[in-house]
Amino acid sequence: MEYKIAIAQQLSSLLKNMRKQSGLTQQDLGERLGISQRRVAAIEEKPESVRFERILQILSELDADLVIRKRDSKAEHDAPADVDAW
Repeated sequence: MEYKIAIAQQLSSLLKNMRKQSGLTQQDLGERLGISQRRVAAIEEKPESVRFERILQILSELDADLVIRKRDSKAEHDAPADVDAW
């Protein structure tokens, strides 16, 4: 499933929900990342204050990928379904 993130607060909700769906507590995720539960809570609260690399680490632990695509939806429709579009 894909989620559109337009503002940092949406990322906040998404990170919390993905962690919970993975069955992880903030403590569990912190241990996997080598950071405290308190730091995980701070990241979930204000992801815009975190280094991008840390966001990627969190997504990796949550078995999620970051996908960036052009907003022009016409390009999506022009690409064949079995070919990855760049």
